[in-house]
Amino acid sequence: MLPADAFPVIVGLLAALSAGGILSCLFPSPYFQKSKGVRRLEVIATPGTTIEHRTGSDESKRKRMIEATLRELEEKQRIRQGAKPTLKVRMRQAGLTWSRRTYYGACAAAGAVTFLLAMGGGGIGPLSALGFGAAGALLFPHLYVSFIRKRRFKAFGSEFPNAVDIIVRGVKSGLPLVDCMRIISLEAQEPVRSEFRAILEDQTMGMPVDQAVQRLPERVPLAETNFFAIVIALQSRTGGSLSETLANLSKVIRDRKKMQAKIKAVSSEAKSSAAIIGSLPVVVAVLLYLTSPEYIMLLFTTFIGNFVVIACALWMGIGILVMRKMINFDF
Repeated sequence: MLPADAFPVIVGLLAALSAGGILSCLFPSPYFQKSKGVRRLEVIATPGTTIEHRTGSDESKRKRMIEATLRELEEKQRIRQGAKPTLKVRMRQAGLTWSRRTYYGACAAAGAVTFLLAMGGGGIGPLSALGFGAAGALLFPHLYVSFIRKRRFKAFGSEFPNAVDIIVRGVKSGLPLVDCMRIISLEAQEPVRSEFRAILEDQTMGMPVDQAVQRLPERVPLAETNFFAIVIALQSRTGGSLSETLANLSKVIRDRKKMQAKIKAVSSEAKSSAAIIGSLPVVVAVLLYLTSPEYIMLLFTTFIGNFVVIACALWMGIGILVMRKMINFDF
């Protein structure tokens, strides 16, 4: 049993504790901070400017990252477009496995064949035939590489939208991007299959996927590959829905193909007219030579005739170049 004089002391202590508790509830002390979980729940539950401010800051930060990435990619593209591709790069873009020695051997063979044909044609001296041989050595291998390169780019552009669709379906079904590229490297048609195999080889050697994809426009300098590299770089740095972005890219590429076909259809009449106009003087000259050779030979046996032929060929060449510039469209 407590003594009688202790009860007033106990009652006073309880009253003091109660008053202190009430005061602490009304005026919370900074020393008793709330836990992180409670503060986070309060932030989430409180409607108003706090969440909107945080969301806005995140969006602005992501926007700044996207702008920085685009500026970097545009700078790389400007440097890549300003640099003229070397012989080795052009042969790589054409899909040829030639070395420099092989290319120079082809140049020597083309020059020798052109020289022999010029000498066998008759009426041409050795010096003139040597000039024809040098022109053939420089021109024919270059034209062959350019033809193979352009044909490979065309085949890649036709097959590339199907490869992008494979990536879109694979990502939507839950496959990683690398696995989708591996499927393309095994089942797609050439040259898309070999180019994606090169991307996987770079990634296997330790290069990040976005950097490996950045090398694709260097091997295949097309607008489609540049778009694809930009999309992969933005997604790897800023995040976002890769399947939706690539689906939009595939739609853009197919729309560009439709526009390209429409432009070719519209300009086909102008191209046919230009071809007829350009070939008409040559056809008329050949017909005149077959019907009355003494009439047309004055252009080749007299000084005035030679001057007229050179002047007409010069102006005809200028006209053909002007028509070619008018009927060729960049898209």
